[in-house]
Amino acid sequence: MKRNLKYLFFAIALTAGLPACEVDRLPETAISDETFWNSESDIKQACNYLYTFLPAFNNDDVWSDDAFGLASNGISDGSRQAPATAGDFNTPYQLIRAANNIIEKAPRAQAAVGTAVIDRYVAEARFFRAWGYYLLVQKYGSVPLILKTLADNAPELQAPASSRAEIFEQLYQDLDFAASKLPTPTALGNADYGRISNTAALAFKARAALFEGTRSKFHNYGEPNKHLTLAVNAAQAVIDSKQHDLFGNYFNLFQMAGEGRQNRENILVRQYGVSASDRVSTHSYYRSSLENGNKNPTKSLADSYLMKDGLPITKSPLYTTPTTTLEVFKDRDTRMSDTFMKRGDPMMTTKPIFDVANLVFNKTGFMFRKFANIDDWNTQASTIDRPLIRYAEVLVTLAEAKYELNGSISDADLDLTVNRTRARGGVAKLTNALVTANDLSMRDEIRRERRVELAQEGFRYWDLIRWKTAEIELPKPVLGNYYFKTEFGTAAAVNLTPENYILVQAPSFRKFNPAKDYLWPLPINEIALNQSLKQNPGW
Repeated sequence: MKRNLKYLFFAIALTAGLPACEVDRLPETAISDETFWNSESDIKQACNYLYTFLPAFNNDDVWSDDAFGLASNGISDGSRQAPATAGDFNTPYQLIRAANNIIEKAPRAQAAVGTAVIDRYVAEARFFRAWGYYLLVQKYGSVPLILKTLADNAPELQAPASSRAEIFEQLYQDLDFAASKLPTPTALGNADYGRISNTAALAFKARAALFEGTRSKFHNYGEPNKHLTLAVNAAQAVIDSKQHDLFGNYFNLFQMAGEGRQNRENILVRQYGVSASDRVSTHSYYRSSLENGNKNPTKSLADSYLMKDGLPITKSPLYTTPTTTLEVFKDRDTRMSDTFMKRGDPMMTTKPIFDVANLVFNKTGFMFRKFANIDDWNTQASTIDRPLIRYAEVLVTLAEAKYELNGSISDADLDLTVNRTRARGGVAKLTNALVTANDLSMRDEIRRERRVELAQEGFRYWDLIRWKTAEIELPKPVLGNYYFKTEFGTAAAVNLTPENYILVQAPSFRKFNPAKDYLWPLPINEIALNQSLKQNPGW
């Protein structure tokens, strides 16, 4: 379905030339700030700028045990130091400042546009403010909570960090306001597809509450059940809205076939466009990250995919030791072959068929297939959108939150949630009887379903952080596929384990210090500017 892209969300940033820290100041040749906030169009343009902060495609999965790049990185190998400056810290505050600016100034147009219009765009701004604070607290923990625009000499710039509890309370307030004032996806329709809906606010609240609920539970602080209850309620509200459903084909969900309003699974996307002539912007994620080996799946991720009978490869009678790379995918969850390249898959113009023998770039012997598209390889200007919140995430969130809240989950709730995503992958149902009969862990199976459903979408590292399992999983060796010599050849020197698996990184190069690495270091310059800020422990 062709989308109406007339609200190009880069417009205000490009035409006004506004740096993020000066969103309340327009160039001398443009309309002045004092006369700007007079119409719905003005407010909408101001909100459009917020959408430029939605994350683009990235390689964050290499921080985790799901992926490896061309070389090690400071997060997964434990070598990083506290930086002088950090975009991970400054950029969310730029977003927050822009959102605060709209929240304060949009009401100037109330007489002209009415309360409902003001509330709708303030709700968008409050959603983005919550988004910014979630990014900050996820990485840094306690940070300054700033709810208004500040002058250069404002005393709040020297304020100490607010507690996690205070930040999440404000985050929930912002998202509740957004959920109550924003239109439904149906009301947004094609014309406003891509703008924040009420279900986006609810789904994001479920994500944030699950994160803090499980993090506080496993790190032993705060009120886990409070957050888990909020996660359950928010996820259930998305389901009850009947606004969303799973897309029929998992692979096509991440292709142009999954674009636009006709795909009810996508709740929020980073929009790029529908063609070279009808676009917001472009990316080259396939060619620059996947084909070039900057993000390769690991054996750990591959082993997570179940056999069709719903059992792990270590327990299923369907599993036989593969003798070729194609047999790795035999009788497996179909999402594995939708996510991983396999011999015979279309790849790129200069190599039309994937033949696996490229260990120079694809160091694990595996390559991601999600978002892979030959046309994109040719043009290096893909307009495939990046899904940021999907209905499938809401389903696996509800399952996990219910289990962690109650210590159990009913078969009826499993059917409502993870069994829907498993069915799309051609996998047998998860039931309490299956878990008991096969000596499985229900918690582990719910986590497994989340891992494979959301693979390559930037969740895994943060899941390890909140579960407090990063100290266990990240120091393990990074392994790749079994080394099938006749298929991989000898063009690249390869280290192998005694079991003949590709050894990408030895455990001696994988470090995670639980005393400090569960929080990121605050930028040194920020501590120098605000002496009330205290560096996170161990940094």
